[in-house]
Amino acid sequence: MKKFTAIFLSALMVLMAAPLFANGQQDDGVATVGIAMPTQSSQRWIQDGGYMKEILEARGYKVDLQYAEDNIDAQVAQIENMIVKGADALVIAAIDGAALFNVLEQAAQNDVKIISYDRLIVNSPHVSYYATFDNFKVGVIQATSLVEGLDLASGAGPFNIELFAGSPDDTNAYYFFDGAMSVLQPYIDKGQLVVVSGQTDFDQVATLRWDGVVAQQRMDNLLAAFYTDKNVDAVLSPYDGLSIGILSALKSVGYGSGKPIPVVSGQDAEIPSVKSILAGEQYSTVFKDTRTLAKRASDMVDAVLQGTEPEINDTKTYDNGVKIVPSFLETPVSVDKSNVVEALIDTGYYTKDQIGL
Repeated sequence: MKKFTAIFLSALMVLMAAPLFANGQQDDGVATVGIAMPTQSSQRWIQDGGYMKEILEARGYKVDLQYAEDNIDAQVAQIENMIVKGADALVIAAIDGAALFNVLEQAAQNDVKIISYDRLIVNSPHVSYYATFDNFKVGVIQATSLVEGLDLASGAGPFNIELFAGSPDDTNAYYFFDGAMSVLQPYIDKGQLVVVSGQTDFDQVATLRWDGVVAQQRMDNLLAAFYTDKNVDAVLSPYDGLSIGILSALKSVGYGSGKPIPVVSGQDAEIPSVKSILAGEQYSTVFKDTRTLAKRASDMVDAVLQGTEPEINDTKTYDNGVKIVPSFLETPVSVDKSNVVEALIDTGYYTKDQIGL
């Protein structure tokens, strides 16, 4: 019995001396931040995740960065795993903003703070803050570039235009589209812009998962069905990955070699699109400096883990169906051939070699 008691007491002392884990914080006080990004197929998400990881690690956090390759179940599983491993905070760019209710309930039960990153997580009360860009303004910028490219303000027209929108499971897509239509609709109503296909509702023009192949196929179909004896003059594209697909469809039927390439918008200043702009193909893109947004989200993580309030500049816009999520909206920038160097090179975002200058 004495031998058993001694063994028991020794084991108890070992357990008492072992490192304690509480929501990822070990006895050294180091907190863990989980970063859940949607996919590595888009250049911008690679940059977003990489910037945040770098910033947070420099501030002393442990970082678990995961990409789900646009698979909703995979993202849910990754977030669950981050919670189980003891994350103190999660930064989530959701694939489907409505698919995370249950896993966020699990996060809340473990006192894990949630920062929604660039895509609003909906139908959950557990989203602490939202770091994003002014998404309505992104759409306004995209449409304004089309207006300028076609010189609509002078009364020119009519011009034929087709509309594309983003993924219906991404709340941002609706803001982009609404912002763009706030500019384009008056010109459609006046007859300066004509949507030949008649497809003007979001549901008709949405592109699931922001897939450039899907956009290219839809543009192929539009050209075959509505433009055998007409030309496309402009295309509203909400994202560079779609723009490249749309331009491929247009070039395959002679645009750019005999017929002028339409004025095509974009977003994210991805390298293929920047090169396309410099080549005189894609007309414009919207630059959203992911370095700025990554720092903003990192500042929010710092604040929630230290029990303070982060800086916010919007408390009205982003209703996720349960609450107005306090947000910080960074400012997007319009980029075309005239200011590529100023916007992207002089700011250090790209080097000249990266974009072929």
